[in-house]
Amino acid sequence: MTDEKGRLEVFYDGDCRICRREMDHYRRIDVKGDLQLTDISVDDFDAGVYGKSRDDFMARLHVRDADGVFHTGVDAFARIWEIIPGPGFSLLAAVVQLPGIHALAGVVYRLFARYRGYLPKAAVKCADDSCRLHRSSSKKDLS
Repeated sequence: MTDEKGRLEVFYDGDCRICRREMDHYRRIDVKGDLQLTDISVDDFDAGVYGKSRDDFMARLHVRDADGVFHTGVDAFARIWEIIPGPGFSLLAAVVQLPGIHALAGVVYRLFARYRGYLPKAAVKCADDSCRLHRSSSKKDLS
């Protein structure tokens, strides 16, 4: 992440179909490049670099602002919506921060985050059109 004010690093679960689709949407409309999207589901993601565990990141959406401060859950979404272009997002960020709405949104988000693992997984995308085959170590090579 750069040190520019307004930039956010967004840590999301790329294995979650809903999460991935939302981040793809943000990527398309982020014309200024204010979001750095980091998929925490990939094998080489190292949560320890950020002083957290993978479970911490998997428990809820995290964003890290230019000052290195983490915001999670509904507060993370509000930070994203504050910088994404378009009047609808800034209005949504303001509304979700109202006390009663923030509390309700927090409950709904925590339920989603807890049970998203039961939702269908995102389709596997391979960068070079060839995917690694995952083979159980208990099976013997038949060649």
